[in-house]
Amino acid sequence: MFDYETLRVIWWLLLGVLLAGFAIMDGYDLGVAALLRALAREDDERRVLLETIEPTWEGNQVWLILGGGAVFAAWPLLYAASFSGFYFAILLVLLSFILRPVGFNFRNKLVDRRWREGWDWVLCIAGVVPTLIFGVAFGNLFLGVPLRYDDTLRMSYEGGLIGLLRPFALVCGLVSVAMILTHGAAWIALKADELIAQRAQRLLRLTAPAFVVLYALAGAWLAFGVQGYAIVGAAAANAPSNPLAKQVAHGGHWFGGALGIWAVVAAALAIVAALLVPALARRRPLAAFLASALSIAGTIFSAGFALFPFLLPSDLDPRSSLTVWDASSTQTTLGLMLLATVVFLPIILGYTAWVFSVLRGRVTLAHVKQSHGMY
Repeated sequence: MFDYETLRVIWWLLLGVLLAGFAIMDGYDLGVAALLRALAREDDERRVLLETIEPTWEGNQVWLILGGGAVFAAWPLLYAASFSGFYFAILLVLLSFILRPVGFNFRNKLVDRRWREGWDWVLCIAGVVPTLIFGVAFGNLFLGVPLRYDDTLRMSYEGGLIGLLRPFALVCGLVSVAMILTHGAAWIALKADELIAQRAQRLLRLTAPAFVVLYALAGAWLAFGVQGYAIVGAAAANAPSNPLAKQVAHGGHWFGGALGIWAVVAAALAIVAALLVPALARRRPLAAFLASALSIAGTIFSAGFALFPFLLPSDLDPRSSLTVWDASSTQTTLGLMLLATVVFLPIILGYTAWVFSVLRGRVTLAHVKQSHGMY
C-alpha cells in the first residue's frame, strides 16, 4: 500500500479528475440549456436541442455525486469548510439543478407557446447560474476565503454570498460561462440537426475566442495582481491532519509553487485546444468536441497545479488554510477508497462509453416533427 503522503497526492489528482469529469460531462448539458433560446428559433428546434441531452444528462450527474462523495470522504475538513462557507452559493446551484429536471419533465406537458417558452427560460437560467457560480468559487480559492480555526479546531466563517462577488472572482465566473458555452455549442455542432449545427459553428467563432481572452486576462491578473500563499518550511506530509500545524506566508505569486510550471503548461494546452474548436467544428465535429473537453481539463488542472498544495486558502488567518497535507482523511480511509475507485471508476467509464456509442448520430428536425403527436 502507498504511504500517507503518496495517498494524499493521489487523491488530490483524483479530485481534479472528478472535477474535470463533471465539467466535461455535465458541462455540455449546461451549455446546451444556456444556449436553448439563442440557437433555436422555434419550438421544434428547441426540442431538437433538448433531445440531444435528455438521454444522458441524468447519468452525467454521477460525476457530481462522485466529486461530492470524494470530498466528503477523502477531504472532510475541506467538505465542512466549503459547504458551510459557500452555503448560499451551493443552495443556488442546487436550486438550479432541481429546476432542470422539472423543466425537462413539464415543458411538453401543455401545447401552449407561453408555457413552453417559460420553461425554456427556466432551463436557460438553470444552465447559466451554476456555471457562473462554479467559476466564481474557483476565483475565490485564489483570493482566499474568510475562514479560521481556533485552538480546538472549531471552524468559523465570516463571509457571505455577496462577499464572494469580488472582481477577480467575477472574471473567473465569466471564464467559466464562456468555457461552458463553447462546450455546449461544440456538442450542438456534433449532435443537432445540420441547420442548428451550422448556427453553433458560427457561434463558436465568438465563444471560443471570448474564453481565450477572458482566460488570459484572469491568468495575467492572477500572476500580477493576486498575492499567493506558501507554506513556510517543510510540510508535514505524513502527519495527521491538523490545519494549525504549519506556518503560511501570504505574498509572492501563485505560479511560483512546486507545480507552477505545470500550471503554465496546462493553461497553454487549454488555450490551444480552445482555439482549435471553431476550426474543427465544421468538418470534424467530434474532434471539436474532444478539443473543447481537453480545453476544460486544461483549465481545471491549471488552477489545481497553481494552487498546489493549497485546497482552500484563508485570507483571515493564512495558518488556517487547508492544504493537501492537513485536510485529508486517515491513511486507512484513503487506501480503502482508492481500492474502491480502482474497481468502480473503470465500470463507470465503460458504461458511459457504451451509452454514447448506442446514442451516436444526430437528432434531426424530421425526427422531432414526426414524433410531434407524442407531446
